[in-house]
Amino acid sequence: MVRATQEVEYEQMLLSRHGLLHHRNGRREDSRLERSAYILLSRIRVQGPMSIGELSDAFGLDASTLNRQTAAAKRAGLVERIPDPDGGMARKFRITDEGARMLDDERERNTSSLDQIMSDWSEEDVSAFAAYLRRFNADIERLSGRRWPRP
Repeated sequence: MVRATQEVEYEQMLLSRHGLLHHRNGRREDSRLERSAYILLSRIRVQGPMSIGELSDAFGLDASTLNRQTAAAKRAGLVERIPDPDGGMARKFRITDEGARMLDDERERNTSSLDQIMSDWSEEDVSAFAAYLRRFNADIERLSGRRWPRP
């Protein structure tokens, strides 16, 4: 007998394989933002300016990884370094207008893809799925000790 958690594991593996399918005029398009930049910008948007140390704590990644990711985002014009608005010593990263525009565009493309994928789902089914995903993520966050703020 297959345990339900084995089914969840398998479906989660497939989900990570698919990603979201962006289509325009019947042709697949790649994301405009790399996954790491999308997640980085999303976190900074919801939490506000963050230092390397705060990002490291938030993501559970070492500072060298975050230094590479923020450097790439800075080169792309997605974030900028600013003095700590609260007067602290560490400089922080703030999302730029271009970063906010690209994040909004990517989020809209993702939402449009989800609208296509779930076009035959009832509103109740979509809401239930969202609630289960929120619960699943909240339990991962609880176990990891790294809560992700929600808007």
